[in-house]
Amino acid sequence: MIIDCHGHYTTAPPALGEWRDSQVAAIGDPAAMPDPASLKISDEEIRETIETNQLAKMRERGIDLQVFSPRASFMAHHIGDFQVSSTWAAICNELIYRIQGLFPEFIGCAMLPQSPGVDPATCIPELERCMNDYGFVAINLNPDPSGGHWTSPPLTDRHWYPVYEKMVEYDIPAMIHVSTSCNPCFHTTGAHYLNADTTAVMQCLTGDLFGDFPDLRFIVPHGGGAAPYHWGRFRGLADMMKKPLLDDHLLNNIYFDTCVYHQPGIDLLTKVIPLKNVLFASEMIGAVRGIDPGTGHYFDDTKRYVLGADLSNEERQQIFEGNARRVYPRLDAILKQRGQ
Repeated sequence: MIIDCHGHYTTAPPALGEWRDSQVAAIGDPAAMPDPASLKISDEEIRETIETNQLAKMRERGIDLQVFSPRASFMAHHIGDFQVSSTWAAICNELIYRIQGLFPEFIGCAMLPQSPGVDPATCIPELERCMNDYGFVAINLNPDPSGGHWTSPPLTDRHWYPVYEKMVEYDIPAMIHVSTSCNPCFHTTGAHYLNADTTAVMQCLTGDLFGDFPDLRFIVPHGGGAAPYHWGRFRGLADMMKKPLLDDHLLNNIYFDTCVYHQPGIDLLTKVIPLKNVLFASEMIGAVRGIDPGTGHYFDDTKRYVLGADLSNEERQQIFEGNARRVYPRLDAILKQRGQ
């Protein structure tokens, strides 16, 4: 089985974006706020958007299942207040739940209703709803709800502990994933995403979060940003800070996905990072959608790169399936219930 741990609903019907535009336009005018019930998206519309996009490409590429969450750039936690984020997250998560019910190839990962300067504990009701009522298997956690201005404490701060306590209670991982950048210095997908991935690793390196939460699990997407490429720098900094070896300090809790869009990048990732810490993912359909003129294949067809890496069949299967089932226990339980 091939499990893609990183997918977003980037092909939602236009009505979703139109409703969001109405919500954003009404900020500051409660009487103008649209009713969530006014958003009408039929099962047929969902089927059409999924079957002709994500599912079609999954079948072409031989991907069996995708851990699926709302569109990352749509999270936009910096817009409005907590109530705006809460309503928007509930709408987006319900769509993922409906997709999960229509297509067994998709399993939900929750968007949290984060808001700058707001206690993350306010996210817990939506987290619990997605776990208890929707049967989701993970959450996306935005370390920078401000949208590129980094006003929140680092991930090691007790500010985040209420979410971590719930993650441990439900035995779920978090993908550390920012949203749209509203800082003109940082392009959303080319800079902000990769900055955040690298920053998350460094924040965890400088603290002792996993001493407090030894069972906490983070997936750092997009191949870990710059972390694998500069692993020697991170090892050296850890040594200077008198931290344990990174194998012990970070790699029992932090995992990297394969959303790296060329063969040399995957080759480096699989040589530098222990294979037990690498999970297959494509982010399909995501930030990079075109065909690589050098290969004639889609940039985000990451399965090709894993197959092209210098790995044994057993090692590839560890990346394609085994690691995901270990890092996402609720997903493993669902698959076992299905006889897979």
